[in-house]
Amino acid sequence: MAVRQIGAEEKRRLILDAAVRVFAQKGFHTSRVGDIAEEAGVAHGLLYHYFSSKDEVLETIFRENWTVLVERLRAVTEAEGTAREHLRYVAAIVLRTWLHQPDVVRVIVREIARTPAIADRITELVKPIEVIRDIIERGQRDGELRTDVEPRMAAVVFYGGIDELLTGWALGQTEGSEENVARAERTLVDMLSAGLAPPVE
Repeated sequence: MAVRQIGAEEKRRLILDAAVRVFAQKGFHTSRVGDIAEEAGVAHGLLYHYFSSKDEVLETIFRENWTVLVERLRAVTEAEGTAREHLRYVAAIVLRTWLHQPDVVRVIVREIARTPAIADRITELVKPIEVIRDIIERGQRDGELRTDVEPRMAAVVFYGGIDELLTGWALGQTEGSEENVARAERTLVDMLSAGLAPPVE
């Protein structure tokens, strides 16, 4: 379908999807606006109709994908289930983004710390940790998890494990196969659940 035949939102999405592929392959700092336009199959000037700069493109990729991720994680806390089950859902949602959107993960992992406009969004970056903390606190209130562990610290440890796994896959340090993703999910939850289990009386 020719670009002129599709609507404005479709064109915008076409550009963003192309930018993800270009940034994942070349890196944000070595990519040009022209590279994105060429990948999207659109005129160079059309990109500036939707985005003021390459930086805004990257920020939009982060913001839109991160918003969807956080919404999915928050939905977990509203579902039925134990704290352990909720922690497994959280691990599955975040880790499996590697299987479904590896280029998005590569872009966020590689560029987020090196781009001040995005790195400054600390309030956004800690939202997954807040969701995990809420799950742990509820588990403590329900007597499912031990109460002598600081919930936010435990949430940081849990999310830190997820982040380190995604970073290893994104940087090619370890293999992010479907089997390894499933194993990582089980390992994270089993380790944290064992550490948070109340003492046997």
